[in-house]
Amino acid sequence: MALRISNLSKTYSNGVKALQNLSLTIGNNMFGLLGPNGAGKSTLMRTIATLQEPDTGEIFLDDLNVLKEKDKVRALLGYLPQEFGVYPRMSASDMLHHLGVMKGITNAGERKEIVDALLQQTNLWDSRKKNLGTYSGGMKQRFGIAQALLANPKLIIVDEPTAGLDPAERNRFLNLLGSIGQNTVVILSTHIVGDVRELCPRMAVIAGGQVLLEGAPAETLETLHGRIFSKIVASQAEMTAVGEGHTVVSTQLTGGRHEVRIYSETDPGAEFVPVEQNLEDVYFLTIKQPKPSVAA
Repeated sequence: MALRISNLSKTYSNGVKALQNLSLTIGNNMFGLLGPNGAGKSTLMRTIATLQEPDTGEIFLDDLNVLKEKDKVRALLGYLPQEFGVYPRMSASDMLHHLGVMKGITNAGERKEIVDALLQQTNLWDSRKKNLGTYSGGMKQRFGIAQALLANPKLIIVDEPTAGLDPAERNRFLNLLGSIGQNTVVILSTHIVGDVRELCPRMAVIAGGQVLLEGAPAETLETLHGRIFSKIVASQAEMTAVGEGHTVVSTQLTGGRHEVRIYSETDPGAEFVPVEQNLEDVYFLTIKQPKPSVAA
C-alpha cells in the first residue's frame, strides 16, 4: 500500500501559505515527517485525514481518491492528532467500546476481544476501568494510539505524539509505535529528530509548506560524512566570530560550556575537531537552506 501526495497547496484566509505544491510518496512502514513549528505538518496531516480541503492537489491511497472518497478513507484511517479530547468521566474500556461501535464493530463479542487486546498492547489493562480524566499525559497518548488502532486501519497518522512526555513515557510510546505491523502506512509527524531517528526507515523534512529533503536517514547522514566539526567556545564574541566565518549547524551547552558544530568541506583548523555526523545535523542544515522557489 502507498500514499501518493501530488502538488498539494493550501493558503489560509490570513494569507499564510501552509502548503506549497507539496509532493510525497509514502509506502508501508513508519515514515517520519520532520519540520519546525509552523512548517505545515499539521495542515498536511489534517488534509490526509480528510478534515480539511486543500486549494489544489491530489492524494491517493493506492487507487482510493482521498479527497473525493472520504468515507472510504475514514474506514481505513487511524488518527492521533496533536491535541485530542476525551470524555473525562468515561473509563478507557467504555470509551474504546463506544468508539468501536462508531467504527462499525457492532458485534459485542468481537468488539470486546479487540478492545481487550488494545488495552493490553498499550499497557493500559490495569487502568482500563479508571476515568480518562485521571490519566497522565503519557497514558492519554497511549489511549490515543489504542483508539487509532481500532478496526485494523491501513493508514495511521500520529501528529507530535511525544511532545510533553517524560523520557520514560516517550520510550514506552515509541516502542508501542514501533510494534505496529509493516503492512500499514504510518506517518509520524514531529519536530523531535530523535523520534524519527529511532523509528523511521524513511523520512522527509518540510518547512514553509515545502519538501526540502526526502530519503532514508542513513542515506542523508552519509552526505555529511567527514564534514561536521566541533569546537568549544569560551565567549559570545568567539561564537559570533565562528558564525561569521563558518556554516554553523547548531550550538549547545556541554558541561556548562558552549559547543559549536559547523559544516565544512575541508578541515577548518582553528581548534575544530571532526565529529561524527548525526540526524540533528541533517535536520538543522536542511531547514537553514534557502526555500526553493514556487511558481505562482
